[in-house]
Amino acid sequence: MSNLQRRLIPSTASLTAFDAVARLGSFSAAAEALNLTPGAISRQISALESQLGAVLFVRNNKGVSLTSGGERYAKGVAEIIERLRVLSLEVMAHTPSSALRLAIPPTFGTRWLLPRIPDYVKSHPEMTLSFSTRIGRFDFDKEQLDAAIHVGTGDWPGCDCQLLLKEEVVPVCSPEFLKRNQIRDPASLLQVPLLEMASRPHAWKLWFLHFGIADDYREGMRFEQFMNVSQACRAGLGVALMPAFLIDSELSGGQLVKALDLPVESASAYYFVSPYDKAAEPGVQAFRAWFTGQISLFLKQAR
Repeated sequence: MSNLQRRLIPSTASLTAFDAVARLGSFSAAAEALNLTPGAISRQISALESQLGAVLFVRNNKGVSLTSGGERYAKGVAEIIERLRVLSLEVMAHTPSSALRLAIPPTFGTRWLLPRIPDYVKSHPEMTLSFSTRIGRFDFDKEQLDAAIHVGTGDWPGCDCQLLLKEEVVPVCSPEFLKRNQIRDPASLLQVPLLEMASRPHAWKLWFLHFGIADDYREGMRFEQFMNVSQACRAGLGVALMPAFLIDSELSGGQLVKALDLPVESASAYYFVSPYDKAAEPGVQAFRAWFTGQISLFLKQAR
């Protein structure tokens, strides 16, 4: 290891002292929390500042305050120390973590995944699941998540991406809207307001191109959330392209109808994504196996 590399890896004693002072605002409070003397804390902070070549604290009569660089450093150090605590507990227990932290898209999670989770809990009572809603890509390490259900493409850098389900979208609207507008073929939709999701700005263009239509279409409202698009459709504001399997309750209940029964495969698909260093963990593998089994069962029932 080079001198520069050693300089970039401070001792855990220095980092622990720094974290305590940053949180508590004084050397004496940090010393009491760590069962050390204020002098020992001061020496650790001085050594850390010397090693980094940067001032982390401003000393004053009331105690100390972080510099701007110290504030950034404190946030990262706190995350590292917490991660070290978790890793140490896992090693001390001599078993892999029994917690699985999963990121899910909000609508897919609420409407499709969570109703099936009791089956997973029944077969894996030793596991504790934690769910976070995420749309798009994120930093797994920073978010401290083990895996994700991702809607998009399977090219997440540094991750294992397993295709779960291809998505088909179909144009839907309210029954009243369909009565007011004569929609006989794809070209008919060029004359009515078309609702869009901000996360899928090219969905309608691709749908029209599938039927050989390259004309400009009449754009309607654009929404951030899936549920807002559904509500706008139900209110009769236009036609939206939506995955039929996520609005099954609205279709079966008659709140929404298919403007045209012409499903088209979406540019997006559902993937099970996990970082390469997490993909082989027993908890991740077990959940992925259960999940793919649920997908297979769903597709079989849908035929």
